[in-house]
Amino acid sequence: MSTTFVNEPLLELRRAPVREELLRALAGLDAELPLAVGVLAGPDAAVGPRETFDSTDPGMPSRVVAVAQTATDADVDAAVAAARAAFPGWSARTAAQRAEVLRRAAALLRTDRRRLAALAVRECAKPWREADADVAEAIDFLEYYAAAAQELERGPHLVKVPGERNELRYVARGVTAVVAPWNFPLAIPLGMVAAALAVGSTVVLKPAEQAPACAHAVVDALLRAGVPAGAVNLVPGFDGPARRLVRHPDVHTIAFTGSEAVGLDILQAAAVPAPGQRHLKRVVAEMGGKNCIIVDGDADLDEVVPAVVRSAFSFGGQKCSAASRVLVHERLAEALVQRLAGAVDALVVGQAEDFATDVPALIDEDSQRRLLEALAQAREEGTVIAQAGPVPRDGWFVAPTVVGGLRDGSTLVARELFGPLLTLEAVADVDEACDLVDASSSALTGGLFSRNPRTVDHVVQRSPVGNLYVNRDITGAMVGRHPFGGNRLSGTGTKAGGPDYLLQFVEPRVVVENTMRHGLVV
Repeated sequence: MSTTFVNEPLLELRRAPVREELLRALAGLDAELPLAVGVLAGPDAAVGPRETFDSTDPGMPSRVVAVAQTATDADVDAAVAAARAAFPGWSARTAAQRAEVLRRAAALLRTDRRRLAALAVRECAKPWREADADVAEAIDFLEYYAAAAQELERGPHLVKVPGERNELRYVARGVTAVVAPWNFPLAIPLGMVAAALAVGSTVVLKPAEQAPACAHAVVDALLRAGVPAGAVNLVPGFDGPARRLVRHPDVHTIAFTGSEAVGLDILQAAAVPAPGQRHLKRVVAEMGGKNCIIVDGDADLDEVVPAVVRSAFSFGGQKCSAASRVLVHERLAEALVQRLAGAVDALVVGQAEDFATDVPALIDEDSQRRLLEALAQAREEGTVIAQAGPVPRDGWFVAPTVVGGLRDGSTLVARELFGPLLTLEAVADVDEACDLVDASSSALTGGLFSRNPRTVDHVVQRSPVGNLYVNRDITGAMVGRHPFGGNRLSGTGTKAGGPDYLLQFVEPRVVVENTMRHGLVV
């Protein structure tokens, strides 16, 4: 990129004044709860009574964070109509003009940074470090895509010959439906929305039902920054608004981040043109992962242990990139088990607002139940190597656990669990580990610890994953530095925060002109 991009620095939580500022922001937010989140479906949307639902604090489910309206089918239709009506004006602006608006939104996020982090702490139980990183990544997406859109507008170089002018330009596709997750409640929705807006598309955002207030904060920042009413719309709710949105004939692009099952359903629905639809829908899908860390026999366990623990248990393992499976060389297996047991035992399970917390509550009761069932299965099929505790009574908490000795073919080593459960298996060598990775239908992230450059090169060649991390933890992708996205059933191969991502939201058009004119128009 011709414009220099620098990632937004994280707050220094080791400094007492910074921690005090965050706690004051949290206290101020608590005084306003519950927040009201309404349907935003264009400037002329009808205002009237609607059904509502609550988003609650996962660490204290009795605390209501927001009361959100449930968008109806009519609301979704109105939002798409508003986005369609706003499209000509927004897409007619230059990339520089749109970029200016996105950069103003980034500045607003900087100003509201502490309150936004507090909102992620409350609504999604993100520990402070994770919550602050969420805001910083949201800022990064705005600024990175703003610059990338200006570069994209210039177009690529084409072969030139005498008497002919050739031009390839990229044009916004139209209305983009964004279906967003809860685990990065600020960064991921804003990243998908910002990409579409940057190139001139308009947007209807359907946020996760667990995080409507965070999504509303994202949309509010964009509107305050100067995105026209109608160019970005918000339709909170459960499955209904999303299903209506992805099947709408006036939607051109669908940007989705979430589970494999939902992503495959969206891909299938988008493949069938609706009555009156005159275009093929494009789907940008980031789906689940079953992410493995390979530990070779020469690995440095002083590096391996903290990286594995962070990768598996930060934010309770509720990241699509989180480690859920360790494949360790049999020479190091016993030592790694002992070291992991000590490290996991030292983890603090607690409320997200406590700066000492390592592992917070899971997002909701369904997640807790699913993980507790997986833990019961793990005890039946294998051996619990390590488990942290104690676990608070209130809230959707599950103890971080490492399990070994699972039988071949166990579903625990095959399916995504999205929680603090890590499995460990001994392997004879790196090739056996690579065979196990290659047998998976998921290919999102992976890790390797090895001191041998030849081994590193070998695994790089064999690994099918979208993001492979060597001798470090496997979460924490940075915009502009680590373009992120999975392969196989983990995604459509797009790379968020990378130089090619905006291409998903545009269509290419070529103009070929014969410049050998005969005569002049009088």
